Parts: sequence; structure tokens; C-alpha cells
Amino acid sequence: MRQSNAVISLFSGAMGLDLGLEAAGLKTFVAVEKNKTAVETIRLNRGEDELPVICKKIEDVSGSDVLKAARLQKREAFVVTGGPCCQSFSTAGKRASIGDTNRGLLFRHFKRIVLATEPRFFIMENVRGMLSAAIRHRPLNERGPGFPPLALDEQFGSALRLICSELAELNYYVVYGLLNCADYGVPQKRYRVVFIGSRDGEDIKLPASTHSCGAGDRRWVNLRESIGRLRQRQVEFTPFSNNERRLLRRLQSGENWTNLPKHLQRDALGAAADSWGGRSGFYRRLSWNEPAPTLTTDPNGRATMLCHPTELRPLSVKEYAKLQQFPKTWRFAGSTTQKYIQIGNAVPVGLGSAIGDMLLQTSRKTKRNGLSQIAKPRLGTVTCADADLEKRLQGRAKTKLHPPRLRKNGDPEAARKWLAAAEPCPA
Repeated sequence: MRQSNAVISLFSGAMGLDLGLEAAGLKTFVAVEKNKTAVETIRLNRGEDELPVICKKIEDVSGSDVLKAARLQKREAFVVTGGPCCQSFSTAGKRASIGDTNRGLLFRHFKRIVLATEPRFFIMENVRGMLSAAIRHRPLNERGPGFPPLALDEQFGSALRLICSELAELNYYVVYGLLNCADYGVPQKRYRVVFIGSRDGEDIKLPASTHSCGAGDRRWVNLRESIGRLRQRQVEFTPFSNNERRLLRRLQSGENWTNLPKHLQRDALGAAADSWGGRSGFYRRLSWNEPAPTLTTDPNGRATMLCHPTELRPLSVKEYAKLQQFPKTWRFAGSTTQKYIQIGNAVPVGLGSAIGDMLLQTSRKTKRNGLSQIAKPRLGTVTCADADLEKRLQGRAKTKLHPPRLRKNGDPEAARKWLAAAEPCPA
């Protein structure tokens, strides 16, 4: 059976992860993507003869369909990649998690394609919220004294435990961790949970970071270094409203709603003024001296505002693409809104390249030294490859409650007893 550098790309989107793997030396043999605008983007940059694209929902695609389109046999693909739809794990909006049958269970279709194609490696990535998601999300206003104790599948981390147990059924050796894209030269503080699997139990690991937040030549890449000199003949963006412009005009680079006069802060926050938790994205002007925060699919969203450091507008489509490290020549189909969605959903090219480099180094090491003695025994195991992260996951709380002022019963002792009555986490 011939060895190949072939990538089978699932949930391909605008191909950010695939471009990163290609930069490392791999080649995309087939893409599976249901969104017609994203498929049009792929077609704008890759001809039909160059890259077959299956434009269907993953639920309607079989492993044999994928292999036939890629002109590969089972076990010939180097890697299967994909980021199953992540909205149901996101901390923004409703967290339906695994209970979202249309999106939360898409990882099972990823698993199904891996089983059918048996690649040498697989890469599955998702948002940071996957680490804390519950199988069944219970709204905050239904937790605490007066409500039933949490069931196991309502606890933080129950979705991760389910995903790990199901990935173990592949009989691959799997490692996972939380990666900050800024640590790999991406001008963006964007965290992704990454699962990497090896069919043969090879010595896979999380890619070593190349940059840090400290000083020196390998420090994080900031906004100015990335887009400060970017030339744009036409600046494509979705404008802020007049009221948003009125408030943003008062802010300097690196400031947000907290820097507004007190009498304007409630105007900026709206209903969120009476909520709690992170609100740093409201009326946020970016700083030239820091990497960008995570690029969302809407740079002028009320709670996810990404205002240019000095101009009175959101980051442009071209600036978005540069911060996600798409090639200058890469073109995006669709409306301005659709372009933001494609770029915001993508994996930065630099992270994909770092993972691809690690896999290629691993394959060369295997070719040179053969498989280690522990390769076979660790098949069917899923391991957190970051000891600090594993410790934090094991020590986290089972849930969180509204602050006392927002609870129906604000008695702290009653809250303590309710939390203590929750089902114990499994060992």
C-alpha cells in the first residue's frame, strides 16, 4: 500500500486549517463542506480538477464517498481533519452542547469517517468551551436552592468525558490539549481545543510553541505588526450604527466600555448592565500593541466588538483575513457578512502549520527508529497532553451559580448545601 501525504478535510469552510497543513508539506485531496458560499470560496481558489469538493451535509456522506472522491484506499490517507460545528460548545449565547442534536453530535460523524477511512492520523479541533460543556446544559436561572441537584450529565466537563470515551473506541492513541494560537506566531489570542490521534500509536504530542508573551524576537505578533501597514484599495466592512460610533469616538486604542464616563456605561451595555461575567467585548477598541482577541463571525456584534484601534469602524474583511493568516491571493465568496463568517470560523493558518510540522516530524521519527515498545499498548487511550490543564480540569467546580443578588434564594448556606448535594464526579 502506497504511503501518502493526503489530507481528507471535513467541515472545510474556507480551508484555514488545510492551508496550514499544506504549508507544512501536506496536500488536501478532498474537502467536505455543506455551506455553498464556502464551497464557492474553495472553487475561487482551487479548480475542480485540482481539489474535489463534496458539497453535502456530513450526515449524508459515507467513508466510501470520501475515499472515492479523493482517489484513495482505506489506510492511505495521512490525516483526516475537521472542526465539527462549535456553536453548541461556545460560551456565547445558548450552550445546548451535546443536547444540540443538529450540531453537538457532529463529532460522531467525524468519528464515523475516521473509522471508515483509517487514516494514519486525525486532527479534531473545537472551541475552548468544549472543555467545560455539559452533555445537558441547565440554564443558570434553574440552578441553586429550590431546584433539583445536578445530574452527572449536567456537570461541567461531562461532554468532554463523553467525547474522550467515544474517541477511545477508535482504538487510536489520542492526545489533546488547549492551544493558544498566539504561541504559534498567529497575531491573535485565540484558544482552540485540539485532539490528535495516531492509528499506530506513534509518538504524537502537542506542537511545541514558537512564540511567547515575553520580550525578544519570538514574542507574540501584535496587531500593528500584522495589519499596521496593510494597504486596502477598498475597505470592506459592515459599519457601526450612529449610536455605536458616538460612544466609540470617546475611546482610545486598547479601551472598552469601562473607560466611558459613568453616565454612558449603561447606555453601552444595555440589558447586560445588570448581568455579570466577562463583558470586555462591549465597545472595545483594539490595541496596536497586543495580538487581536479571538476573531468572531461578527466584528460589530454588541458583545464582541472589534473596533479598529484608530479608525471609527470594525476590522475590515481584508484585516480579518490577514489576522487569520490567509494568503494575500486567497479570495472569499459571498456578501460582506458571509465573508466575516467564513474567516471568523477558520482555524488560523499558523496553528495548522504547527500541527502539520509535528505530524511530519513524528512520521520521520517512526521511519527512522520504528515504533516504540509502548505504541501498541496505548492504542485506545485518550490522554490530556498538558499536565497543568489536566490538573485544572480535575479540580474545577461542578457548576456555577448566579451571584446571590440574582438568585431567588440568596442565602449562601443554602447555595453551599445545594452544591454539596450535586452528584459526585466519576473518578
